[in-house]
Amino acid sequence: MSGINDGFVHLHNHTEYSMLDGHAQVGALFAEAKRLEMPALAITDHGNLFGAFDFYKAGKAAGVKPIIGLEGYYMPVGSRFDKTPFEFDAAGSGNIEDGTGTIVGKLNYTHMTMWAETTEGMHNLFRISSLSWMEGQYGKWPRFDKDLLEKYGKGLIATTGCPSGEVQKWLLADNYSRALAAAADYRDIFGKENFFVELMDHNLEIEKKTREGLLRIAKELDIPLVATNDLHYVRAEDAKAHDALLCIQTGSRLSDVKRFKFDSQEFYVKSAAQMRAIFKDVPEACDNTLLIAERCNVKFTEGQDLLPRFPVPAGMTQDDLLALDVKAGLEGRFKELGKAIPGFRTRCGEEHGLPRIFLGGGGPSSLCKRKWNSGGTRSWFGSWCFDCLGTWDY
Repeated sequence: MSGINDGFVHLHNHTEYSMLDGHAQVGALFAEAKRLEMPALAITDHGNLFGAFDFYKAGKAAGVKPIIGLEGYYMPVGSRFDKTPFEFDAAGSGNIEDGTGTIVGKLNYTHMTMWAETTEGMHNLFRISSLSWMEGQYGKWPRFDKDLLEKYGKGLIATTGCPSGEVQKWLLADNYSRALAAAADYRDIFGKENFFVELMDHNLEIEKKTREGLLRIAKELDIPLVATNDLHYVRAEDAKAHDALLCIQTGSRLSDVKRFKFDSQEFYVKSAAQMRAIFKDVPEACDNTLLIAERCNVKFTEGQDLLPRFPVPAGMTQDDLLALDVKAGLEGRFKELGKAIPGFRTRCGEEHGLPRIFLGGGGPSSLCKRKWNSGGTRSWFGSWCFDCLGTWDY
């Protein structure tokens, strides 16, 4: 790792997997981090871990340590199953908009930054993300709650998040006691050594409004600080392209002055010297990025067959079952064509686990589309099997 007094690790980064929001391509991110001699780099995409393995492999190839994380959507009150907005504006004065796209008022979620310290923690992060989509999705936002954090918080390091975090929301609502209580609750869930107060400075008014409160909370609760740059693109000159990307997301035009946009052009990969200059008053916040990077060590299982195995009728293999159903579907749809294709059974068994990709499990059925899962395949043969199985018939 870089020297504790001069290095820095970017821990809050949105890649292209933060759909229509992140403009930082994984390869370009690692190339820039390597150019700046940064020892590690994190991925914290919005609500998903779709890019985690690609990020992991790219980091290993670049010689820059990959840190797997997530910026999740957290339900501060109630359950992930709830659909009722929560009121942050305790004064009852309605929604407060400060021109940065962040609102205090009735909201359905807040933001939280988390990183996997261990491989077990990474698996828990996957569980939280998956259950957020399966059980907590509201609109386009996959939400998790305190219940999931208590079940799967082991092996994770977390922070108060960006200005859309719960602690900052309470500070913006001028309710310090609730902000303090929320921070204390997170500290108790994750553990004293695993929870940080996250500081950002993109020269935005909303960050200035919450800075004093965050520092006060950190001191009062003895919570360490960590500095981040809410990275959405790689180079400073990419800000215009990112602005256009946001227009695509929101269906607006660059000429629309009222469109959703970032009121700063500081969301890029800054050097360690730049970040330490920004946070010169709290150097320990930069030091802690290196300490967190040292703590985070995960490993993906590679080179093993991890596809699920489903029960099939006695005397048959999964390859046999796929070949039988595809052949029946082919002959039913195209008559004599199915009888004329040589090596059919062999090909079904050679498609790199194709039977287990297709197999949906769960007993016999006369309808192929109830037996076989309509999951993805990248080969022409797999697509052809889909057609024969009737999975695309609606």
